[in-house]
Amino acid sequence: MAGRVSIRLLNSLVRGNVIFRNKKCLRKGVVLISRCHARSLSSSSISATQPDLSSHLAGKTYADLYELSVRDPETFWGSIAKERLAWTKLFDQVTDCDLSSGEINWFLGGQLNVSVNCLDVHVAKDPDRVALIWEKDEPGTEERITYRELLEMTCRLANTLKSYGVQKGERVAIYMPVSPMAVAAMMACARIGAVHNVVFAGFSSEALACRIQDAQCKFVITCNHGVRGGRIFDLKSMVDRAVKSCPSVRHVFVAKRTNNSVPMGKLDISLDEYVFDYTPGDVFGCVADIGWITGHSYVVYGPLCNGATSVLFESTPVYPNPGRYWETVQRLRINQFYGAPTAIRLLLKDEENWVKKYDRSSLKTLASVGEPINHEAWEWFHNVVGDGRCPLVDTWWQTETGGVCIAPLPAEPGAEILPAMAMRPFFGIQPALLGEKGQIIMGNDVSGALCISQPWPGMARTIFGDHQRFVDAYFKPYHGQYFTGDGAYRTEDGYYQITGRMDDVINISGHRLGTAEIEDALNEHSDVPETAVIGIPHEIKGEVPFAFVVLKESATENQRAVVEDLRHLVATKIAKYAVPDHFLVVKRLPKTRSGKIMRRILRKVATQDTSNLGDVSTLDDPSVVSEITEAHKRYRSHAAKK
Repeated sequence: MAGRVSIRLLNSLVRGNVIFRNKKCLRKGVVLISRCHARSLSSSSISATQPDLSSHLAGKTYADLYELSVRDPETFWGSIAKERLAWTKLFDQVTDCDLSSGEINWFLGGQLNVSVNCLDVHVAKDPDRVALIWEKDEPGTEERITYRELLEMTCRLANTLKSYGVQKGERVAIYMPVSPMAVAAMMACARIGAVHNVVFAGFSSEALACRIQDAQCKFVITCNHGVRGGRIFDLKSMVDRAVKSCPSVRHVFVAKRTNNSVPMGKLDISLDEYVFDYTPGDVFGCVADIGWITGHSYVVYGPLCNGATSVLFESTPVYPNPGRYWETVQRLRINQFYGAPTAIRLLLKDEENWVKKYDRSSLKTLASVGEPINHEAWEWFHNVVGDGRCPLVDTWWQTETGGVCIAPLPAEPGAEILPAMAMRPFFGIQPALLGEKGQIIMGNDVSGALCISQPWPGMARTIFGDHQRFVDAYFKPYHGQYFTGDGAYRTEDGYYQITGRMDDVINISGHRLGTAEIEDALNEHSDVPETAVIGIPHEIKGEVPFAFVVLKESATENQRAVVEDLRHLVATKIAKYAVPDHFLVVKRLPKTRSGKIMRRILRKVATQDTSNLGDVSTLDDPSVVSEITEAHKRYRSHAAKK
């Protein structure tokens, strides 16, 4: 995946990625926008310059290409952009960026449409090539959609949206399961020039409402139901509840996923279902949900811009059994498999026969995404799933970066790939490790805050409506650098190993979630004046939330009921996956004299690592440490007896 310049480049250049996190529900919430000079186009009015696929960069080594990409990014990105993309109007200037002020501008004066690059370009050459393979929830019921069919669906939907008032610049919330209609909805928005806000279909109605409000969406596209793991869940009712508190919404477009009817109100507009034919094609299997950035970049925009066949995986890794991924690989002849370490850790607990009973000879590359992969999971993925013959790349990137930034590939032919390590920077990415005083740490065998020293085309440009917040979050911590929020170790050989988050963000099954959002939900309970949430390691999910809860004195005799209420609150306000695995009721939290909660101490207590708490001299009352430690011992003792 990372080894192909075209997927990363096209994904970076033409995708107008927008990430919505509501400020009301998440104190650190942001709307990140990548600018893309796009215009509304119909399939009959395209006058774009077709890309010349020849390149003077062809034949160069990885080292030569990387050196050029960081030394002369204008030449590198400019020449590839001219050759690889279909432009309506060619750009006048490649880049105008200043990281110190957060000013990020690429391809100034240029105009293109991502939908055209994903669809029209390929329809003109090979219309019957398979674009999507929809791996539906029930095994063996897949549907194949050609580029021509996807273009027709996109144009139909775009015309429908336009007829109901969707215009360039409007925000459209997409709350749909993984499906061809969801991809068409994204493409239709891009074709019109509207901004899509793809919300994970597992979020609650309140979480959906927060994201609609934050972006001031006027339109919502959803399905009547979703199907996952053999269960049907009602999406339409979630939207109905959400839009009650969203006065900006004018229309809700409803597609059919099941034949079951749902109540339709005055805002609702029904969309017809489509049927697709089979056409063989090259198969790119990223099993992420389109509601997350991985789905945006490596299920939809990256593969389609490159004319690949992309798998839409609707189900779960264990439905109807732990062999589901590998049965899908066998049946669809998947060539590249891109999944999350969480799923791999879940599956390695089962017998290897669930993997080996299926033919996986079609696989060429394996990749992991979402969080660092541990060594045990890496070895199992590589040796059991890949039979030791498929390169396994541990990719590091973020929602804010748009696409892969550090990965073992691309590299020179025969270059080593080390287990559980991101290793090499991608073209145009210049990593730097910085110390506590903001100094750049030189040399190898060193650790520090991971920053990126120069801009690249796929990075976020701003926070919607609050550019200063964008500057403060990403460029102020280390002047002249993009701060990733992660720590990293540079090995003796100069490779990069990601060591984890440096802020209060938990990575649950590859999903980044701010502890503040969970705390906000918990603190809504009338009997809970204060909480603190930290992340602790989990062998399957990577991290899980651990909640320290302070109760009002009147509620101390009813702890069990309150905790159950808190579980329900988080599931309702955010999602079920965000519910803390542990709730520890304490009398008070460890605070500094200025009132700051010392989460470092809570993390030590929760992980039973209290032998070295570090400096506690700034605590307002040091006795709180032993108080919480004893409460945690009682909690563990009680849990062990269950």
